[in-house]
Amino acid sequence: MKLRIGYELTYDFPQPTPIILMLNVHFSRVSDLAGPDQMRISPPVRVSAYRDGFGNWCSRLLAPQGRMLISADAVISDTGLPEEIRYDAGQVPVEQLPEECIVFLLASRFCDSDRLLDLAWQLFGHTQPGAPRVQAICDFVHQRIAFDYNDASVTRTASDAYREGRGVCRDYAHLAIAFCRAMNIPARYCTCYLGDVGTPPPYPPGDFAASFEAYLSAGWQMFDPRNNVPRIGRVLIARGRDAADVAIATTFGPNTLTGFKVWTDEVVEA
Repeated sequence: MKLRIGYELTYDFPQPTPIILMLNVHFSRVSDLAGPDQMRISPPVRVSAYRDGFGNWCSRLLAPQGRMLISADAVISDTGLPEEIRYDAGQVPVEQLPEECIVFLLASRFCDSDRLLDLAWQLFGHTQPGAPRVQAICDFVHQRIAFDYNDASVTRTASDAYREGRGVCRDYAHLAIAFCRAMNIPARYCTCYLGDVGTPPPYPPGDFAASFEAYLSAGWQMFDPRNNVPRIGRVLIARGRDAADVAIATTFGPNTLTGFKVWTDEVVEA
């Protein structure tokens, strides 16, 4: 299966403003691209790039005063199969975890697992360690949070999401990650493209999607507490401790996002 992926972001800047963008397909999926997912910027500006501490590709630029359009359009191959979850995967004891997993056990800005430690053990201490425990966490979070685009908040933490019981996909991911970390399961936040392949209409407007990966005896596995079913055609963009590490755009000055469009559409071949 092939997917057409891309975005159009329009900003208004009242003054020249530095910005860091994290919009390229993750290096683990680059070989699936039919061609580079090249970022196009209008008006043209100089762009430099680097890899952050998690291996994500970041683009730096100085946005000029006025309107700026940032866009990309690419085709990527996918298996066309639902994501596989190894429910037989066990939990890895902390003392046996690879060192690179340890950072994903720690509380972070939005995944305040230290505040949820006692609650996590009350809710999930009786569940089977490993993938069944992670799935139990996803089931709980899926039921606990009511999804509503109007309830998006850039400052809501996992404990806030638990208390308020509302939010968007990033809040589902943050709460599930925080519970996993409280239960000594490494978990990392993921930003992805995710379309509607294999799901019934009506379809919501396109958007980037948040999910998370948990480290188990079978390795890193993707979980999605917002949808809570294996999906087709998820394309990873970036990974980090929480949403603060993988923001699609980090701006260092006032601005207004005036246009936002994302697509992840199946390519129907004749």
